[in-house]
Amino acid sequence: MRQYFLLFIFGIILAFSSCRTDFDTVASSGDLKFSKDTVYLDTVFKNIGSSTYQLKVYNQSKNDISIPVVQFKKGLNSKYRMTVDGMTGKNGKIFNNVTLLAKDSLYIFIETTADITDANPADFLYTDEIQFDSGANLQEVALVTLIQDAVFLYPNQNPDGTKEKIKIDGKDVDGFYLSENDSANGNELLFTNEKPYVIYGYAGVPENKTVTFEAGARVHFHANSGLYVGNKASLQINGTVSTTDKLEKEVIFEGDRLESLYDDIPGQWKSVIFEKGSLNHAVNHLTLKNAIIGLDFRSPSNTVEIKNSQIYNCAEYGILAQNAQINGENIVVNYAGLASLSCVYGGNYNFTHCTFNNNWSGSAQFAVNLSNYMAGATPETNPLTNATFNNCIIYGSASNEFNLDKNTTAPFVYQLNNCLLKFSGSTTNSLYQFKTDTEHYNTIILNENPKFYNVAENKFNIDKTSAAFAKGNQAYIIPTDILGITRTSPPDLGAYQSAEFPK
Repeated sequence: MRQYFLLFIFGIILAFSSCRTDFDTVASSGDLKFSKDTVYLDTVFKNIGSSTYQLKVYNQSKNDISIPVVQFKKGLNSKYRMTVDGMTGKNGKIFNNVTLLAKDSLYIFIETTADITDANPADFLYTDEIQFDSGANLQEVALVTLIQDAVFLYPNQNPDGTKEKIKIDGKDVDGFYLSENDSANGNELLFTNEKPYVIYGYAGVPENKTVTFEAGARVHFHANSGLYVGNKASLQINGTVSTTDKLEKEVIFEGDRLESLYDDIPGQWKSVIFEKGSLNHAVNHLTLKNAIIGLDFRSPSNTVEIKNSQIYNCAEYGILAQNAQINGENIVVNYAGLASLSCVYGGNYNFTHCTFNNNWSGSAQFAVNLSNYMAGATPETNPLTNATFNNCIIYGSASNEFNLDKNTTAPFVYQLNNCLLKFSGSTTNSLYQFKTDTEHYNTIILNENPKFYNVAENKFNIDKTSAAFAKGNQAYIIPTDILGITRTSPPDLGAYQSAEFPK
């Protein structure tokens, strides 16, 4: 009986409390505390919504309080919007009589979507304040975001509501072909450094046309977007040496989320595809980040020149080459879900003074992968007529960063000269006789640490303490490194000339 009586009393208390719709509160007295006095929303492109940012508000008093109003200083005209403890208020702009219990806190989540015309023309900043209460009790938290103007390239909308398509791998995908005489953007085949570009869907290069990227061009790809260089089309990336950390002369390909949270997240956009039959490609001073596949070569018709370029944080491959011809100099690739460099289904490759590293966590990733076949292809095997690595570093966090996948029914020709190589597994396989197989390996430095400056920040500079210091062969030297610095003799291995690290 005692048990039932206690349950009865508990039920009465519960019913009473659940019927209560308000609290005994006192008016706010202007003593709120905040997790920050200014909320900086990272740079966004015009009319693209930002990420959501958080502000925490504290009531450190012993009283439950009511805040008469929480609102933007610009009121309903503000380009910011917020939720207050899950409430949306009036259009996400104005909230009345917000209760905050004693010794408690509430969360405010803030977003913005603004046009470049909304920003201050002097610095392109859009600002506002969140106001708590008014009069003598007024407290404010500043809001600041940088609005960046851009050229937007995207598929047209068809009358039936569907989007324009182009065909890739036999499938229709959201995309469009770049035009020399677009009514809104002029020559879309010439990417300048005047404004950044934002691409939605796949931007295709028409047959017999060349897309050119001038030094300093910035290209941002939306999710599931990329660049498609089709049959008889060409690509020229004409970046040059930069003199500051801003990489002002580099051509940069990356995603369209500019918030710092997205700086190193792989897989934000698709790829740059070089289709079979495309031709006359040259890539110089390109920095490519956060794709699924960085550069995807599908048997272009002639040799591709890649020089002084960096590829980071790709969900699958930094460079994927299928029966391609590539001459690479001063290339750095790091952090890829499958391989930093993967040359499959044969081809012809020469890489000199390159740094192929892979610090992706997992056991099936490589810095370099070579093969002469592809399952499901016709024919399944294809000759690897040459894969030469001179004065290179092939390293990473796994035990083995160099993988040879040979089918004996097709040629498989490879050679490493003066390379630092990470391979600590079994060397009973005839493909990996680094010390005795002089046909394939000459002067190999095995499993010694190159001591990169900062792998986590993709800084693969070395100094005099590196195992790669002065270990190169003068016969293969590229006169200047990826930064345009003159190499000494004997040269260092990898893409960087050694120098003392910053203090």
